[in-house]
Amino acid sequence: MKILSSLLVLILTLPVTLFAADQPVAMLYSHGTALLNGHSIARSSAIFFGDLVQTSADSAANINASGSIVLVLNDSLVEYQNDAVKVDHGGVTISTSKLLATRAGDITVSPAANVWTEFEVRDVDGRVRIAARKGDLTINDGNGTTTLAQGEQTTREDSQSQTDNDTEKKKKKKKGAAAAPAAAEGGVFNSPIAVGIGGAVILGGRRGY
Repeated sequence: MKILSSLLVLILTLPVTLFAADQPVAMLYSHGTALLNGHSIARSSAIFFGDLVQTSADSAANINASGSIVLVLNDSLVEYQNDAVKVDHGGVTISTSKLLATRAGDITVSPAANVWTEFEVRDVDGRVRIAARKGDLTINDGNGTTTLAQGEQTTREDSQSQTDNDTEKKKKKKKGAAAAPAAAEGGVFNSPIAVGIGGAVILGGRRGY
């Protein structure tokens, strides 16, 4: 009888153990046309570690997890990881109380303390712009770690994924439009889409935490 009871308990608990790893870790909400692992989503979808989120030039998306809100800005491609958001290109706004970091090439941006922190990271053609909106940040670029105080901004050059061809392309772009980087940065971080969605999401999220 004891053996039968033990087997019954094992059978009942095994599926829970097996399926626990498949549980979604967050929810993704699209504002316009957004792709999850290359497939469009109507409005919302569960999201797992390792999933890719892509937005178009006129759309955005937000990822809501326990203690963290990630706003994926327009024209971006990001990967949602266990302890960070990896930016392939484009940008994100992070609001977190869980020390959620952002990686852009060989640069890692993290909250300096385990408090509610808000910051933005944008990676365009190897140039990474970082803005500390609320709370201090630590920035590791592979050569060392520095601190970015609340209210400050900085720019780093990301050399991890650059090749000779990439370098040539950048040189041509800079010759043709010297003011392009500043225009791109302002267009993204001050975008009505990003500002409107971001403000609503952050206010809603902070009430819940």
